[in-house]
Amino acid sequence: MNAIVAEMFGTFLMILLGSGVVANVLLTDTKGHGSGWIVITTAWALAVFIGVSVAGPYSGAHLNPAVTLSVWMIDEIESVLAISYVGAQFVGAMLGAGLVWLCYRPHFARTEDPGLTQAVFCTAPAIRDYRSNFLMETVATFVLIATILFFQEPSMQLDETAGIIGLGSIGALPVAFLVWGIGLALGGTTGYAINPVRDLGPRVVYSLLPIRPKAGFDIRYAWIPVIAPLLGSAIATWLYQLLTS
Repeated sequence: MNAIVAEMFGTFLMILLGSGVVANVLLTDTKGHGSGWIVITTAWALAVFIGVSVAGPYSGAHLNPAVTLSVWMIDEIESVLAISYVGAQFVGAMLGAGLVWLCYRPHFARTEDPGLTQAVFCTAPAIRDYRSNFLMETVATFVLIATILFFQEPSMQLDETAGIIGLGSIGALPVAFLVWGIGLALGGTTGYAINPVRDLGPRVVYSLLPIRPKAGFDIRYAWIPVIAPLLGSAIATWLYQLLTS
């Protein structure tokens, strides 16, 4: 499978299952309604596991522009390919979110709280304090990227041409536990986007879908889960380069 296609398909699967569990927990009259944060964080970890398992041998399984930025900073990927990866991730995230809506469409129709329908697609802060929200997304992504960089596993590579650092470079199961731990420990304030396309792609899809009632795009907050993860990634990568040079 082509590396760019792998990034799109891996991200698609991750968002389909990750946003899918949020729909199952939050939307009205689902089998999993009200099952809580542990279910959401566990299923998100498994969603990452599945996405990494599929894409890892072919692309390194970035599935996240914050990961791609880090790999680019350590000169393990060319700029054009990095941009292609991000584009593929964005498309995959949008497709995954769109399919969640199709699968849960009757439950969206019965859900009267626009905040709940929005939460299926994108994150929002539990307490709207932009400085605190920005800090948490930065710190959570720092943990993600630092762990990936310091615990790389070259044996995950399919061949020499696929030797690109990504989520898959520490193995699918360890990265699932990593994301699970981040969600349980640091996710309660913002919903731990830790991935710009995971938030922005589905947020765009949500704004286009005929969901009623619907919350707004929330432009005042929407930049935080895009910029903060990139900053957290840059800081983690700079620290890695400083300590290993």
